[in-house]
Amino acid sequence: MAKEVQARDLKLIQYLNEAYGKEKELETALQAHIGMTTKAPYKKRLQEHLKETKAQAKGLERRIKQLGGKAERLPGLPDGAPELVAEAATTVASVASKAAAAATGPLHMARGTGEADKMLHNAKTEYHDEHQEIANYFAIETLAEQVGDKETVKLAREYRRQEQRMASFLEKQIPVLTKEVVRQEIPSDQRAAARRRSSSSAGSRTSSRSKSSSRGGSSRGRARKS
Repeated sequence: MAKEVQARDLKLIQYLNEAYGKEKELETALQAHIGMTTKAPYKKRLQEHLKETKAQAKGLERRIKQLGGKAERLPGLPDGAPELVAEAATTVASVASKAAAAATGPLHMARGTGEADKMLHNAKTEYHDEHQEIANYFAIETLAEQVGDKETVKLAREYRRQEQRMASFLEKQIPVLTKEVVRQEIPSDQRAAARRRSSSSAGSRTSSRSKSSSRGGSSRGRARKS
């Protein structure tokens, strides 16, 4: 007879599976993004993070099994017969998760207008996803601390820090990509620098005319006095 899984482990398995499902989803998205990325440093960082993402999924799967669960994407578990509910929910959610992941790649390939615009859209999506993952791991870390599961605390903390480093990279990358969109898609005479130069030139002309008028007025005043 299978050993009954305790309530604390069921909740840990649920949260770990939510994180696992997200990591598997992002494997597909990151592969699509890497194929669309032409900026070498950005591409390299995405490739590194894809390796991290795959390793995280494997680590989560291993920990879930150690706790007596099965690595699948799970919704919240209602009360009553938790093992049976978990098994049924796993089957339904797994099908939905795989379908969503399969649709993600082509959808991301179609977005944006220009090359930089597509990369920017991807970076914004990645930034959003990183913060969702950070939230997942914060919750797992806190739950594990509360129930005394040191191994899960260590795993969640390590993965959270990896996601935070990626989010920090993307936070710096988004302005760079946005400026590249401006260079590619906004005419130079419509950019802020061009307007500043135009405004500065107009101001210089106005100042010159004012000085000329002032000098002319002073000369006429001196002529009347003499």
